[in-house]
Amino acid sequence: MSDEEENEKPTEVKVFDWMPSGCVALADGEYDAIILGTGLTECIISGLLSVQGKRVLHLDRNNYYGAETASLSLQNLFQKFRGPDAKPGAHLGHSRNWNVDLIPKFIMACGKLVKILLHTKVTRYLEFKSVDGSYVFKDGKVQKVPGKYVQLDRTNSINNLISLLIFLSYKSAF
Repeated sequence: MSDEEENEKPTEVKVFDWMPSGCVALADGEYDAIILGTGLTECIISGLLSVQGKRVLHLDRNNYYGAETASLSLQNLFQKFRGPDAKPGAHLGHSRNWNVDLIPKFIMACGKLVKILLHTKVTRYLEFKSVDGSYVFKDGKVQKVPGKYVQLDRTNSINNLISLLIFLSYKSAF
C-alpha cells in the first residue's frame, strides 16, 4: 500500500451510547472538563485548565462569544434584538466594521486580568485595542461620552463637567 493510499483511509467515526441517533461526534468525547457558556469567567476557567494540559470542551448556545457581556458585530446585534432574520441596512457598511458591547468594559493595562489573559495565551486569537471613543444611547439618540474637557458640550457643560470629574476621580483611584 502506498503512502497516499494509507493517508486516504477513512477516519473512524466514534459512536457514543449517550448521543442521540443520527448525530455525528465532533471530537473523540474524552474530556477532563466541559465548560458551558463563553462569558468572561467561563473563558478564564477554560483557558487556565487548558494551560494546565487538561482536555476542555467549551460550548455556547449562541453563535458569538461572550454571553451577556459580548461585543457583537452589527449582524449579530440585529439578530439578537430584532430576530433571527433581521439584517442591518447596507448604508451602515460591513457588519464586521462594528463592534457593539452589550456591557461596556475596560481592562486596566497592568491589572491581574491582563496577566491571566496573557498566561492563557489568548493573544493568539484576541486583540487588545485602546478605546477610540465611547457612546451611549440617551434621549433617543447616540451620544459621545466626553473623554477630555475639550469634548464637553458647551450647552450642558456643568453637568458634563461634573460627570467627567467623577469619572476621572474614579479612574485615578486605580
